[in-house]
Amino acid sequence: MKAFPSLLLALALSLPASAQTTLTLSQVRSRAVAHNIATRTADNAILQAREQQRQAFTNYFPQVSATGAGFKASRDMLKTSVATADLVPPSIAQLIPTEVAMLFPTSFSASLIDRGLTTGVTALQPVFVGGQIVNGNRLAKVNVEAKQLQAETSRNTVLLTAEQYYWQIIALKEKQKTLDAVAAMLSRLEHDATVAVQAGVAMRNDLLAVQLKQNEVESSRVKLDNGLGLARIVLAQYIGMGDSTIDIVADIDPQQLPAYPTIKTDPSQAVPATPEYRLLQKQVEASTLQRKMEVGKLLPSLGIGAGYTYYNMGKHMDNHFGMVFATVSIPISSWWGGTHAVKRSRLAEANAREQLADHTQLLKIRMQKEWNDVDDAYKQLQLARKSIDQSEENLRLNRDYYHAGTVTMNDLLNAQQQYQQCRDHYTDAFAQLQVKLVEYRQSIGQQ
Repeated sequence: MKAFPSLLLALALSLPASAQTTLTLSQVRSRAVAHNIATRTADNAILQAREQQRQAFTNYFPQVSATGAGFKASRDMLKTSVATADLVPPSIAQLIPTEVAMLFPTSFSASLIDRGLTTGVTALQPVFVGGQIVNGNRLAKVNVEAKQLQAETSRNTVLLTAEQYYWQIIALKEKQKTLDAVAAMLSRLEHDATVAVQAGVAMRNDLLAVQLKQNEVESSRVKLDNGLGLARIVLAQYIGMGDSTIDIVADIDPQQLPAYPTIKTDPSQAVPATPEYRLLQKQVEASTLQRKMEVGKLLPSLGIGAGYTYYNMGKHMDNHFGMVFATVSIPISSWWGGTHAVKRSRLAEANAREQLADHTQLLKIRMQKEWNDVDDAYKQLQLARKSIDQSEENLRLNRDYYHAGTVTMNDLLNAQQQYQQCRDHYTDAFAQLQVKLVEYRQSIGQQ
């Protein structure tokens, strides 16, 4: 199972340089922002919030509804029986001869409405609903702004991760250069040791020690090459180039120590510029609007409207009419539970304000910590630079002492190993400083 990933990695490393896409740091950053799934998800959240804002705005419009109904009954819905005597007044009935009266039925039956149709349209314009529409629209706007701030924090996280991958690759490439330099030293040592052994002025174990060290360097190179290939694949996937073979451009010069960073900012002045602080402010604003909406639910609502109705219940019942009306609704029963909802929303608002004050202090502490990390990383880089100078001098002296016969080959190889470790430490310290600078800039609201 392990052989398959190793084969893929070997194929990726064997591709020609012309097939690779070479990127700078700025290109890595821009591609990470444009193609990483976290930023795309955050952008979609903004679009969703904007659609919700548009939906809230429609509450300003009249509520229009249309209804229609038709029916066919199995029998007449209105049916009655009327006596003839009830239809003729008694005074007139006395004047009708009996022979004539016998010609008429004693009663009449009437049946009406066995089918019908009714339609209507109503429009209701809310005039006052306790401020719920206004505050709902304000809340939707705050939600959009909050999503934008969350997208900014997601973008910062993506940029930081991309830079971490970037500097990891740079560090690995610099360690490759160090291994190349060490391999060249060992090649010269092997030549010198071979000549010395053949001349009988050195023991064969000196040559074996050099060759063992060469094997160790080659083993480190294999691990380093594999790690570098994997790091490139990870970065390519992170910036949306998963099907491409990428490389990056940058050099770390151990001979040139970078200047001390001068970007330190007063935390009290920097806090308002951070997206985290502004997001906390939006949370306070949202909780305030939610409290107002809960209060609005307990207030009377007023609306005005107009309607049109048409009905047909047979040829004798066909009519249509329009009307205007006003509605007033007082949510009396809602007061019982609504007062508790208002109290709950007030407590939520108080919590949001408490969190704003507390997290403001935490943001200041974070800024100070991030600056301390920058300062520590720079001092570690200074020490690493000094160690390189010392290890180079130590290596030079041991090389001279070995040729003079005053130290052993193992002493010389130990000096060479110390030199390699010091260069690797400087490379790691340099990459660490770059990452800490990004973290500090983001903590004070800079990109």
